[in-house]
Amino acid sequence: MRRWGSAGQGPTEGPKNERPDTSRLPVSEDRRTAHMHGGRDVANDASTVFDLVILGGGSGGYAAALRGAQLGLDVALIEKDKVGGTCLHRGCIPTKALLHAGEIADQARESEQFGVKATLEGIDIAGVHKYKDGVVAGLYKGLQGLVASRKVTYIEGEGRLSSPTSVDVNGRRVQGRHVLLATGSVPKSLPGLDIDGDRIISSDHALVLDRVPKSAIILGGGVIGVEFASAWKSFGTDVTIVEGLKHLVPVEDENSSKLLERAFRKRGIKFNLGTFFEKAEYTQDGVKVTLADGKEFEAEILLVAIGRGPVSQGLGYEEAGVAMDRGYVLVDEYMRTNVPTISAVGDLVPTLQLAHVGFAEGILVAERLAGLKTVPIDYDGVPRVTYCHPEVASVGITEAKAKEIYGADKVVALKYNLAGNGRSKILGTAGEIKLVQVKDGAVVGVHMVGDRMGEQVGEAQLIYNWEALPAEVAQLIHAHPTQSEALGEAHLALAGKPLHAHD
Repeated sequence: MRRWGSAGQGPTEGPKNERPDTSRLPVSEDRRTAHMHGGRDVANDASTVFDLVILGGGSGGYAAALRGAQLGLDVALIEKDKVGGTCLHRGCIPTKALLHAGEIADQARESEQFGVKATLEGIDIAGVHKYKDGVVAGLYKGLQGLVASRKVTYIEGEGRLSSPTSVDVNGRRVQGRHVLLATGSVPKSLPGLDIDGDRIISSDHALVLDRVPKSAIILGGGVIGVEFASAWKSFGTDVTIVEGLKHLVPVEDENSSKLLERAFRKRGIKFNLGTFFEKAEYTQDGVKVTLADGKEFEAEILLVAIGRGPVSQGLGYEEAGVAMDRGYVLVDEYMRTNVPTISAVGDLVPTLQLAHVGFAEGILVAERLAGLKTVPIDYDGVPRVTYCHPEVASVGITEAKAKEIYGADKVVALKYNLAGNGRSKILGTAGEIKLVQVKDGAVVGVHMVGDRMGEQVGEAQLIYNWEALPAEVAQLIHAHPTQSEALGEAHLALAGKPLHAHD
């Protein structure tokens, strides 16, 4: 049985504990036509009842709005800042733009090894921000156009859930037959650690920093921490990562973590693993961080990158009876809360904090409300990419998790070194592709480290989600010379007929 269904193929009923269900909203075409053209004025009309009111215009919220409107739902989208949310304005897009600027800097430094004479005169941080902000602005303009073209009623203002079927914003009540909570997340801190935006900063501050810091301590070796470490090192910063767990990117397969650590050592990025943070204090011209074992580090700034927490306090969720845990809104596999008229998606719920997960969850809710058959998301089947240098990309489960599920004797792991891949050799990147297979069965994990591996994870996603056997993938012909060829050759090796790999 394949893991990945599509609308029309999956179960339509909810979990066994059925409740009064507004999972599907029959759409009145007459009412939709009447409300469609009013824009913001419609939201101010107390008689208007939307099919779907969405609180939060980030990845999950706007995806639900666009898909819902496409399916004929009358949608109101409420956002206090800018549509696009964290990913577009303070996360995925601007950080990857910084990382690309860093990549250009590294290429200038290393150009001579390719026979090109170039010099790096320095980093113009104002110019970097201009480039980064230009990328964001272009995407933002396009998104605004999409929202308008789909006839979504967009309301700018700070909304608050006022009942299971309404949101208050700008002194008015917006009524909906269903409400979707999508208020996202903000950077987290630790007790006693005050993020002041001066010397102790969050990723939000780091994205608009008016200088390249001479030195930086990064608290947290997850995705955010290693991406900023990578970009700043490329810009010339002396970087030290402090991670309490025993590896960088600790949720990845241990082999990927070790490969990244090796690459970071080679780049001169320092890190301290396995000891937790104790305190931070100002020095005369910087910050001093003390760990639980007494070890101390000093730098110009401290970036707190220990993850993001849900935005849910003071928004009326508890008062409406929504079940919560540590600030997260609890949902079932169809993104339904315990309140029949309320769903929730994105960073607000305890699923993977990834923009593309928010997109998928928002689309699922819109399709469910429009009456389509929906399939719950297999979160193991979601591709994950960390865009540092080198990149870390994966889909499926780790070797350790596979052994836990299937038994150590039932799991086969194979590593394919990128040294045998022509395109990777041309690019000058090192790394590995690791496949995790259930013995005589499907590939259940693909873990890749190397430059541009994020671009290869699409095929890996298909391999995992379609439960492909190594022999099935081995039959596919990959273009030469490409990096995707490495994924093909890894499966050739796993199928027992290695080409360029050693037997």
